[in-house]
Amino acid sequence: MLLVGIQPYLGKEIINDNNSPSLRLISNGRNLILKDANGVIRKAQEINIGWRAKELLNPKVFVRKTIGPFASFESAERLANDLKKQGIESTIAHPLDWEVWVSGDIELPLSMKSTYQKIKVAKTVLPYLYGNNGKIALKGPISLKAPDGLRWKKGIYLGPFSIQSDAYGSWTLVEHVPIERYLHGVVPYEIGASSPEAALAAQAVLARTWALANRHRFKVDGYNLCSDTQCQVYKDPSKVNQKIKRAIKKTAGKILTWNNKPINTVYHATNGGVMASVDEAWSIKQVPYLQVRVDGPKQWTRTVDLPLSNENNLKSFLYSKSEAFGSDHPLFRWEKTIESSQISKQLNQAKKVSSPFYPNKIKVVTRGSSGRVTSLKINGKTGSEIFLKLDDIRRVFRQLPSTLFVVKEIKEGKWLFSGGGFGHGAGMSQSGAIELAKNGWTTKQILSHYYPKTKYGFLP
Repeated sequence: MLLVGIQPYLGKEIINDNNSPSLRLISNGRNLILKDANGVIRKAQEINIGWRAKELLNPKVFVRKTIGPFASFESAERLANDLKKQGIESTIAHPLDWEVWVSGDIELPLSMKSTYQKIKVAKTVLPYLYGNNGKIALKGPISLKAPDGLRWKKGIYLGPFSIQSDAYGSWTLVEHVPIERYLHGVVPYEIGASSPEAALAAQAVLARTWALANRHRFKVDGYNLCSDTQCQVYKDPSKVNQKIKRAIKKTAGKILTWNNKPINTVYHATNGGVMASVDEAWSIKQVPYLQVRVDGPKQWTRTVDLPLSNENNLKSFLYSKSEAFGSDHPLFRWEKTIESSQISKQLNQAKKVSSPFYPNKIKVVTRGSSGRVTSLKINGKTGSEIFLKLDDIRRVFRQLPSTLFVVKEIKEGKWLFSGGGFGHGAGMSQSGAIELAKNGWTTKQILSHYYPKTKYGFLP
């Protein structure tokens, strides 16, 4: 059973003395059944939950050091693991971006930039029911059953559900969903419902494996996974078609393992013709099954000169006709023009600058063997400079489909980014898998191609 947060941060606005939207729960048929920790029960077709602030008689004070923000859970986890090796306990959290929290009295290495925070909690956010005679206080955790499903975001979710507090003073609507049913809401939205069955089955194996390997992702908030791109996109499971059901059933319970453990089965839309190693995407260690390789038929891959960290090799690769798997994807090759005003705004939004910053030069500092930019330097007009690394690059430059690019200034304050691929480039290229499936490859062959040396089967 997976606990999936389908609506986080409920009531969050109350913390800052603002109004917060109520939680509207609508049945798809028979009455919803809500029960709180005090035994309050409500049975109705529609249930509305509001939020109120309650002043604490004895305010609480928390002292911590916060490291981050990080562009991904993977990068935050790498730092948390490094701290653990030094005997320092930490917590990975996602109040807005990924952060790592440690106790305020811990001495951190000077290389780890942290923010000291003394947080006074003087009030708490509590839920209540709208009743005929006023508001009825609720105590969490709150359980919710929907015999015929819950109508949610234009979809139908079967549940059961809970409404529970998180680590930030707000609440989350959580669905308790068996993993095979969870895949009904992942597979069609991640790879497309019309994909060939072998590709759908491969996606099912990856989604199942990824979920098992990442169940600790939202541990601090009391559930396993979210439902957006910080995890796997999980939407209306009721829209699943028979072809997807067959693909999921055909692979039921099967995953990819390495050393008898589920691997982190990262995947993406298209790799632009070359697979990335995992350490080109995130600040994590290399793994044997995610290495740099050209992704195409053997006769073509032999014509590509690796490494593509050499910019001349990369330009030749990007500008030449490609026979790569999945090259019909619309973002297999792309161009984006970005102006200095946009960059300045995006650096500010990503909290990379604390004062006005006017970029006048962009330079690639390092590339991985696949040609992906691993370090980017932005110079300001006043002589200051900013370095972006790995997944932080696309956290700032959100309009870039990937980090597989070359960049040149086309006029003062305006740069042209020319690149390939959509996503981080590690693991399975979904467009590549679709092409391979159309060419008759089996699910096992597709998985072996993108995750060599792993084992395909049931968890030992």
